[in-house]
Amino acid sequence: MSTETHNKTLAELDASKKTSAQLQQQLTGLQKNLVQESTQRVAAEEQAASLAKEREALAARSTELQSRLGSLEQERGQLNNELGTVRGQIKDLEQKLSSGSASAQEEITKLQKQAADLEADTTRLAKEREQLRQEQSQLAATLEQERLAKLAKEEEVARLTRTQEELSKSLQDEIAKGNITIQQVQDRLTINMVDRVLFDSGQAQVKPAGVEVLTQVGDVLHKVTDKQIRIEGHTDNVPISSKLQSRFKTNWELSTARATVVVRHLIDRGGVDKQHI
Repeated sequence: MSTETHNKTLAELDASKKTSAQLQQQLTGLQKNLVQESTQRVAAEEQAASLAKEREALAARSTELQSRLGSLEQERGQLNNELGTVRGQIKDLEQKLSSGSASAQEEITKLQKQAADLEADTTRLAKEREQLRQEQSQLAATLEQERLAKLAKEEEVARLTRTQEELSKSLQDEIAKGNITIQQVQDRLTINMVDRVLFDSGQAQVKPAGVEVLTQVGDVLHKVTDKQIRIEGHTDNVPISSKLQSRFKTNWELSTARATVVVRHLIDRGGVDKQHI
């Protein structure tokens, strides 16, 4: 085997190893995303179940308060009737007393005490009724807030779904090639790009094809004004060559530089507001 053929074979083997490492890294990333997505979905389902139970409890409490208010109204009516009867009896006795009946004064005193007790009960019921009405009003306000919060959450998820659909349509070719994946879990959208789409190995300068992809992403993301956009740089697991160690000591520095370049592109050329990144 000639030296040239030997070197070519070594180069092909090295390239094959790099490609294999990149594919393995992509597979690991996808597996990690699946685990995260599953965990987030379970947490979201548990949260939704907890909120549903809380709403049921609040609705039951509201029904209970309404029933209690009805009972109080009925009891108050009965007390008012009794109080009216006692006052009528007092009036009759006062008339008897004015006509000289000796036993009327003692009866009047007893009825006056009974009337005072009934008035105290009526006052107590009125106070309890007002407290119940306030509690019911607070419960109604809480239920309304939860309803509005649920509607806002649903609208937020719907907006994010529209953003995902727009990105998927714009990047459908790269998605079909397996270079890009887009995942949505509740109110979070994750876009994963294989490093070779944007950068050559060991480089932090975006390739022309990568510029086109980032431009498509920026065209969608600059419309998103109610979300925080997080950029994470990544590389393959091939050690930095001696030539590049003056610029990037390790893959850590390289991934940081790549993330910064992407941020700059989205701000300067994609029109994304830097306050959202």
